[in-house]
Order: sequence, then structure tokens, then C-alpha cells
Amino acid sequence: MAYPLSPAMSAFVRKTRSFSSPDGGIAGMREGYDRMCRAFTPPRPEGLMVDDFELAGVAVRAYHPRIEPPCEGWPCMLYLHGGGWVVGNLDSHDFICMELAAELGILVLAVDYRLAPEHPFPAAFEDCLDVWHRLAAAPLAIDPRRRWVAGDSAGGNLAAAICLALRDGGQPLPQGQVLIYPALGGPADLPSRRECADAPLLSSDDLDDCQQLYLGGAAPSPYTMPLLAANLAGLPPALVIVAQWDPLRDDGILYSERLNTAGGNAVLYVGDGLVHGCLRGRNQVPEVDRMYRTLLAYLADTL
Repeated sequence: MAYPLSPAMSAFVRKTRSFSSPDGGIAGMREGYDRMCRAFTPPRPEGLMVDDFELAGVAVRAYHPRIEPPCEGWPCMLYLHGGGWVVGNLDSHDFICMELAAELGILVLAVDYRLAPEHPFPAAFEDCLDVWHRLAAAPLAIDPRRRWVAGDSAGGNLAAAICLALRDGGQPLPQGQVLIYPALGGPADLPSRRECADAPLLSSDDLDDCQQLYLGGAAPSPYTMPLLAANLAGLPPALVIVAQWDPLRDDGILYSERLNTAGGNAVLYVGDGLVHGCLRGRNQVPEVDRMYRTLLAYLADTL
């Protein structure tokens, strides 16, 4: 199918695809992905501190303004990177973590969770949940009343799963969740799976392959596929951002609808003309810049 992308978005897709590796294996995929990430990562903003350390034995990276923290501690966003649970690391999502920290004046904490297929579920899920539980032990003062969880794609899956696990365990919840074109395990007959089956940068077959690698033989559950949860009551407020031309589009739409039906508070943004993985198109694609304005305005109002 031909997708009606703007010239700027088409150029972004071509540039992204240009880093594909001829090696179809996991190692080649990761090498190409890392090269692509470096090409789209801008210089670090002046006035931003970036520190690497470990929490719960997991490597994390902290981003925050080079100023004294508020007396009550930093507002904190735990950011979980995308990459189909198979690629990505602390460097791959520098671009958005830096922007969120610099623009919002907050602490952003990125998590280098273990990747499939070497480490299938529950490895990534447990790493992210363990880091959340250890936020109070971070070497930076964090305001316990202003903690958020966010993620894109597979990271959106992990963010939603953490919220479910904390709710189910009767534990304190994040103040909110931000899910950017999240993979939430929606049913295979959702319209977007068919309408965007061969969409740029993520096809329905790609999605199925990544999900199988992540599951690694584990039975699907709400913690691998949050839309399998019997109900979504009692979860934090959510901003859910979906891309028009993305097989995952209807996962986010369905999640936001179910969250609101259960008495929650979900704000849905459907990005016209967007494709999966387009977050890196900042300052290159006007449609992506519009999405960022919505994201930053929502967080400025709520953080």
C-alpha cells in the first residue's frame, strides 16, 4: 500500500532506512540501529547534566538541568526506550530524554533493561520494575509525589505493564503514564493491523516477530500484553500518542478508550501523517514537531 506521507516524513523514512544492515541477524540489526540512532542524536544542550550509574543492578542514565534541585526533590520521569524489546540502549534515546529534561526542567531517568532474545520476558519487565522500586535510593533527590513513567513502542508496553503491576500489588502508582505509539498486545484483528500491514518502519510482521522474541515461550499475560488485563480501573492518568500509519495505532486507541471507560483519565493524540518511530524526526518533520508540542504542553501542565 502507498501511504500518503508528507515530503518531510518521506525523507525521514528514507534516511532511517538507509542505516539498515545487510546482516539480517540480531547483531546486524543492532549495529544498524545504533548507527541510525547516532545519526539522529543532536548535541547535548548546554546546561544539562548527564550521569550514568546503577539502580537495582541495572544501568541507568540521569538527565537534569545544571541547577540546584527543588527543595522537595526533582520531578522525575522514568523513560523506557523502544526498539521492539530487541534493540536500543542508553544512547539510543538520548535525543528525547535530553529534550524532556531540558524543556521541562525535570530529572529524566533512562533504563538500560535487558534485551530479547537473550533475555526474554520477564527480564526487561523486572529490570524496569526494580528500578522504579529503587528510585528512593538514587543518588539524586527525587520528589516522591511527582514521579512519572513513559516510553515509546516496546517502552510504552513496559511503562503500561509497570503501572498494572504496581496497581495489582497495591503499591504507590506513578503520577501519570506517557505511552508513545505503544505495543500493548491488542488483538490481531484490529483495523490498524490490516490497514498498516506494510507501513513504513514497522510492519505487522515485524511486530509479530518482535513480540515472539520477547515472549520467548512465555504465556501471554497482562504484563506482556497490557490489553489482556480484565480491567484498567485504578491506573494513573495517561497521555497516549499514536501514529496514523502504524499497525500499533489501534492498540493505543483501545487502551485509552478502556482506561476512560474504567473511570480513568486518558488523553489520546492521533498524529495525522505520523509513522512508527518518528520521534527522531524532531525539527525535521512538521507533523512530528506538532506532536512534540502536544507532549510538552501536557507534561508542563501535569508535572
